[in-house]
Amino acid sequence: MAPADASSVSSIPDDGPPDLDLITACQAGDTAAFETLVSRHRGKVFAMVQNMIKNEADAWDLSQEVFIKVWKALPRFEARAQFSTWLYRITHNVVYDWLRKRKIDSVGELDDNLLHQGNIAAGAITTPKGSARPDDAMNNRELGERIRAAMDTLSPEHRETILLREVQGYDYKEIAASMDCSLGTVMSRLYYARKKLQQLLANENND
Repeated sequence: MAPADASSVSSIPDDGPPDLDLITACQAGDTAAFETLVSRHRGKVFAMVQNMIKNEADAWDLSQEVFIKVWKALPRFEARAQFSTWLYRITHNVVYDWLRKRKIDSVGELDDNLLHQGNIAAGAITTPKGSARPDDAMNNRELGERIRAAMDTLSPEHRETILLREVQGYDYKEIAASMDCSLGTVMSRLYYARKKLQQLLANENND
């Protein structure tokens, strides 16, 4: 049986067997367990891809590709990392391969090396008091549209880092593992991405 269709963005609740039990069943050839695993995670995978490439049809195709790669790679999964971290690492690779093949350039790229990692504590507050976090602000339609427009000005790396942190709720180590970069790079990207979003939104308020 082929991997379940990832084009449906709805996900089942996180009840039922733990991911690790489902993975063990998948490694034994249980395709029904894989369909359950896909149903549990496909919504977040699709949302991540959609936020990165801004094209619904391509996001559906890439989400399907992610789970095809997951199915093929599951026999080698050794649970050294959380399944979700491993899954988003595959998602990251699929999206960036797609971007590279199409030579899609981003605007507003930021230099990770401008900020020394020692200058930012892992728990540093980089958002001014009273400012809404991007995921909270999405509840406000008008502000959400402004934030999405601002997000589009970030490089793919900075946009993905913000999404993993503020929307998916990953911690710094999980983001570093998912994006195959250092903890300092994660902190640097978050700092500059948040700073740029704040500047863009502040400029709009002053217009």
